[in-house]
Amino acid sequence: MSLLSMKSVKKSFDGVEILKGISLEVNEGEILSIIGPSGSGKSTLLRCATLLEDMDDGELDYGGNAVCKSVDGKSVYESQTKLRKISEYFGLVFQNFNLFPHMNVLQNICDAPIRVQKRDKESVKEEAFALLKKMGLEDRAGAYPYQLSGGQSQRVAIARALALNPKILFFDEPTSALDPELTGEVLRVIKSLSDLKIAMVIVTHEMAFAREISDKVIFMSDGIIVEYGTPEEVFASNNERTKNFIGALSK
Repeated sequence: MSLLSMKSVKKSFDGVEILKGISLEVNEGEILSIIGPSGSGKSTLLRCATLLEDMDDGELDYGGNAVCKSVDGKSVYESQTKLRKISEYFGLVFQNFNLFPHMNVLQNICDAPIRVQKRDKESVKEEAFALLKKMGLEDRAGAYPYQLSGGQSQRVAIARALALNPKILFFDEPTSALDPELTGEVLRVIKSLSDLKIAMVIVTHEMAFAREISDKVIFMSDGIIVEYGTPEEVFASNNERTKNFIGALSK
């Protein structure tokens, strides 16, 4: 059984169709990268998968638990109580970190596990320090977001998402807000997560990174999936759109 299943997903904004019947699956521990030009629907797809946007039509399922089903051409969602429970399956790392400015690093990481998941405070703090060590930030636990570099902020955001023990982690262009010299440190941290066996869905424009880390790659353009396969298959594709896009970003 797949961990994440999306079937025939459609989404429009102001009459403009952004997603035109997208279907995909992610299995446990699998890493899926989504590449494609700006405006192709990549971020909208992630927002639909993480319940930040309601789909217009299509079906969404986490580990056999239905989020919504398609009924008469419209996505019908489960109750808010069930959706809150299902949302524990996933974590999301945003482009712009979204750290709470009034909380220090440790508080940012511990807040949701303690307040939302009602977990033991001391064990959560212990896990948080272990995550900070993995991120190379064990000396920044007491720092506030304004005292961090962009790369450090993004690593804290990753630790915060991991603290909720998700089965699948979504990244929406995790390096797009970073200076080029900080991009490498965040990509190295994401690569290091593969030993945790957490499934990951990564929207990225870093072609070499996507090729190296991914089990599967999707190339999206104009709201549809043009290519869906292994990195070897997608990056060696003869499809003109795919070749042009990858070629332009690989120079």
